[in-house]
Amino acid sequence: MSLEFIGLIGPQESSESQAPRGPLVDLAFIKAFSQAQEYGGFDKALLAVNTSAPDSMILASYVAALTERIGLLVAHRPGFQAPTFAARQFATLDQLSRGRASINVITGGDSGDLQRDGDFLDKDARYARTDEYLQVLRDTWTRQEPFDHQGTHYRVEDNLTLVKPVQHLPIYFSGASDAAVEVAAKHADVYMMWGEPLEQVRERIAKVRKAAARYGREKHIRFSLSLRPILGGTEAEAWARAERILADAQARIGIRQGNRREKNFGKSNAGSERLVQLASQRKVHDTRLWTEIAALGGGAGNSTSLVGTADQVAEAALAYYELGVTTFLFRGFDQLRDAVEYGQDLIPRIRALVEQREAGRTARTA
Repeated sequence: MSLEFIGLIGPQESSESQAPRGPLVDLAFIKAFSQAQEYGGFDKALLAVNTSAPDSMILASYVAALTERIGLLVAHRPGFQAPTFAARQFATLDQLSRGRASINVITGGDSGDLQRDGDFLDKDARYARTDEYLQVLRDTWTRQEPFDHQGTHYRVEDNLTLVKPVQHLPIYFSGASDAAVEVAAKHADVYMMWGEPLEQVRERIAKVRKAAARYGREKHIRFSLSLRPILGGTEAEAWARAERILADAQARIGIRQGNRREKNFGKSNAGSERLVQLASQRKVHDTRLWTEIAALGGGAGNSTSLVGTADQVAEAALAYYELGVTTFLFRGFDQLRDAVEYGQDLIPRIRALVEQREAGRTARTA
């Protein structure tokens, strides 16, 4: 199975434990961060979406001009613009970047973020809209003759978009609810999960594959896991660093507490609820899956960590690979430092372990 690593490119250096540095749109940081991840061997980088943040599509266009190889995984919320219009945007980005664009479809939202942009549909209606949106998106990318569409949420007549993606533009899909799984099974090239214990990841993969089988896609869909690796020269150093990160994050949360905007803290979507539940059970799962930042932040986003030496974290990643995870999204708490460290120490180790494992399998079947 092919292996893929995704990083993150944001407009400003900051994290749960790291106070923002520089301007909100920090051109020097964006350049350094993008090029560090490209040089470090990341295959793609995520450009995230949030109502309070700079626009992910425009940031991706800027990153495309700064880099040559790294893929651009642009987070996108269906429903805020016409799917035909979004299709033209993504196809144009793909042309400008010479085939490096992909889309991360985000139907849900954290703690009222959708409502801040005026979307008040309930979950089932949002996923029904996403299902239709992705069908129109794909038609716009692939149809060579004008097409019409009449659905519940969209009506299109005589559309023929001349700009097309360079090649198949991959759809990465996020969402933990039953409604999300159903739409992912039908449309996704890659189903994305937050970092959970091995048994829960095994169960989720089986559930999504079973759903995909109804569309004849059980062998097509791939799986991604998002984690926050915390590395140290020794295991003790790594855990000590995790505790420092937690202390810094607690201090930052305390400063922001009076201004907290999250009306549904920890209950904003099914994925967040799952992380909060895991964190309430124990601080560490499977020896090194650390959940305390997830507990502190209400399970918001990618917030669970693998803690240990580079060798130990690579071994833990290999265990997920054995379950069927072939894409890893890694982002750090010290963003630039961690991106460099992942590229130097972690990604090469995981690639080597996977190569060894696959070589062993080939030898056994020869």
